[in-house]
Amino acid sequence: MTLLTTLLAFVVALGSLVTLHELGHYLVARLCGVKVLRFSVGMGKVVYSRKFGKDQTEWAISALPLGGYVKMLDSRDPDTGVLSGADQAREFTRQSVWRRMAIIAAGPLANFLVAIVLYAGLFMHGIEEPSSRIGTVAGQSSAYLAGLRTGDTVHSVNGRDVASWSELRWEVMQAALDKQAARIEVRRPDRGVQQATIGADTLAGLNLEGDVLGKLGLVLARPAPVLGKIMPGGAAEKAGLQPGDLILAIDEKPMADGIAVIETLMASPGKTLQLRLRRHGQDLTLPVTPQGEPGKGAQGAVTVGKIKAEIALTPDMIVVASGPFQAVGKGAVKVWDTSIMSLKMLGKMFTGEVSLKNVTGPITIADYAGQTARIGLVSYLSFIAFISISLGVMNLLPIPVLDGGHLLYYSLEVLTGRPLPERVGEIAQRLGLGLLLTFMVLAVFNDVLRLLN
Repeated sequence: MTLLTTLLAFVVALGSLVTLHELGHYLVARLCGVKVLRFSVGMGKVVYSRKFGKDQTEWAISALPLGGYVKMLDSRDPDTGVLSGADQAREFTRQSVWRRMAIIAAGPLANFLVAIVLYAGLFMHGIEEPSSRIGTVAGQSSAYLAGLRTGDTVHSVNGRDVASWSELRWEVMQAALDKQAARIEVRRPDRGVQQATIGADTLAGLNLEGDVLGKLGLVLARPAPVLGKIMPGGAAEKAGLQPGDLILAIDEKPMADGIAVIETLMASPGKTLQLRLRRHGQDLTLPVTPQGEPGKGAQGAVTVGKIKAEIALTPDMIVVASGPFQAVGKGAVKVWDTSIMSLKMLGKMFTGEVSLKNVTGPITIADYAGQTARIGLVSYLSFIAFISISLGVMNLLPIPVLDGGHLLYYSLEVLTGRPLPERVGEIAQRLGLGLLLTFMVLAVFNDVLRLLN
């Protein structure tokens, strides 16, 4: 069932975004007077089609569900025969260079518009996210040395407002990519507004893969470790633990949150621990012996300790919501920022400053599609918006065979006053296809490595 959900979420996300991308090409082509012969959802052999409209445009569904294309009347196509006078005026290559550029650019722009609409809708609906309150700061970490402390709530980074943990992570990554210091304004419960600065040198050496804030020593705020449901026959029931018990310490080691409790219990299978807890306002200590059960660790199969009790883990959450006009503005800013960050990451991959392990392929995308779909509609739509931006950015790269490559050709035509020689275009297409295939192989290789790890 999980595999089916993942595949369905992946096909719906990518299929709809590719279709909307091609719809951008189609609509602007029609607006520019170009005759469209076929609009295909999917690639490969046509399995179903119907013709509509004055031009009898063929609307088709093809065998491979990923991808799509718009086939315009084009004299370079070997299947194009002798054109009538009316069709000559509607042939693609006879259009002005500005019209051709508009038709090509319309696909990526459609992806950006889709992302803006999705983000605007999410911002109006309200997105529940972990707040920017810091749970713990590791001693002598970069964050601690910068002046951040446990319990601080971050309000801004480099003058940009921050309300959620994801926004905090985003702004820190922006500073790292720009090789700037991160000037952080926080509100501290006992001292009001405070300032902290993580230096540019520290951020320049930061690995941007995985938990970026964790590498600086920051952990998001989680609730106190309060027990929920107690499972029958488990170690918690045998020890006399009850729902609502607040765990203060284990073997006199203070427990900040449920994660700390779980990690301590998992590391102690078969060992009797002294749990100091608070029940109905009174402190007491109870011995508990976690039961050993098969588990998975960094080195493979291990035995972990469990007491069969629920522990609160949900972090401190806030709802980020905006009015209609503000939501559209925030959506546009989000799309712009994400696009610029994607380009910066690509640039740093080429210069070797960021690992090529960050290149992901269809397997990872499908995995994330399935995960977000299972979490809920808001997470899934956020994922679709992000992938839509990625498709737009990727297609605008100046690589032959992509939209950006064609825009490069037409830009040179504007500068020189004449089209790119056909032979040069053919060579560039082959080089671009080779580069694209190399990236695809790298992406799939990284996907497989992630699965094995």
